[in-house]
Amino acid sequence: MPAGTTSSVGTIPAAFCKNSGTQALAPLSLHRVTKRFGDLSVVDDVSVDIADGEFTILVGPSGCGKSTLLRMVAGLDAPSGGEIRIDGRVVNRDAPKVRDIAMVFQNYALYPHMTVAQNMSFGLRMARRSPDEIATRLDQAARMLGLQQLLHRKPRELSGGQRQRVAMGRAIMRDPKVFLFDEPLSNLDAQLRVQMRVEIRELQQRLGTTTIYVTHDQVEAMTMADRIVVMNGGRVEQTGRPLDVYDRPANRFVAGFIGSPSMNFLEGHARRLASGLFFETLTGVLLPLPAADVEDKQPIVYGIRPEHLTLAEHGADAEVSIVESTGHETQMQVRLSDTPLMLLLRDRTRHKPGDRVRIAPLATQAHLFDAESGKRIETAS
Repeated sequence: MPAGTTSSVGTIPAAFCKNSGTQALAPLSLHRVTKRFGDLSVVDDVSVDIADGEFTILVGPSGCGKSTLLRMVAGLDAPSGGEIRIDGRVVNRDAPKVRDIAMVFQNYALYPHMTVAQNMSFGLRMARRSPDEIATRLDQAARMLGLQQLLHRKPRELSGGQRQRVAMGRAIMRDPKVFLFDEPLSNLDAQLRVQMRVEIRELQQRLGTTTIYVTHDQVEAMTMADRIVVMNGGRVEQTGRPLDVYDRPANRFVAGFIGSPSMNFLEGHARRLASGLFFETLTGVLLPLPAADVEDKQPIVYGIRPEHLTLAEHGADAEVSIVESTGHETQMQVRLSDTPLMLLLRDRTRHKPGDRVRIAPLATQAHLFDAESGKRIETAS
């Protein structure tokens, strides 16, 4: 993307574009990084390589260690073990101010007594940059983010979206090697979150700055990231491009966490019959399976996404529990024996709670997991 192009958040000046030749991009590497508080390990042996200019999202449930990992990259927390490298240099012992990173916090971290202009330029003033340079960068960042008319306001006079833009502007003015975002949209309403995630992604693509973004919202992860890192219990469960992780989850945790509505799971075992390979639920319902290396009667967990369950004349008998229409699609929860399952239908339906329906999976879209380890069992689909 050439410098000086225009986006929904304004023109990106050449001085801020990494592909303009003003600054090298920065790869970032985490090698066996660990963080312990006493006997509690909150980040456990994490290794991730982030390419130059890549937008990587750390995603996982609350308490999985993603924000702690981000704070260690920022230099706000020291790792208990492992190495953190920025642009090839180990920064474990470097103070935050010399790591050449800029962080956007969940609560924006704006000084309430300062104006927008003072908040945005604070880092450069502390770095003793010249008044002319500060003024030039402030003008460029304000135009880029549509903040020109707000420079003399205090944070209390701004909306949540405007405060977020000020926090982003402060980071942009630093012209860092790496951007760090710690759940920056969690305080915004649903409509503004959608708008802001588009603006953040568009801005990052045009600036070309290596970025790590933390969220517990898997929709943000799927829609914004070049690559996602799924974390749980302080460990990395899977790393990959969003659609690769969605289509081929490494284990049951990833399969259940990534996707909205989440994947349906049924417990049971494999059945090899003369007519083919099937999954048999604990209550005896048979569902078709794609070819897989499983033994007859082997305990497995069967996963199927809501959009891959359909209403079918010759499917398994189920009872409708809940019907929720959003206009363009319908979510229908049914009970197959004692197991609740969610269907995502593209059409509206006249079915109501208590109705009997027949459901069938798209067998080629089924996911199989080992009942004991939870690891993915590869199929021929």
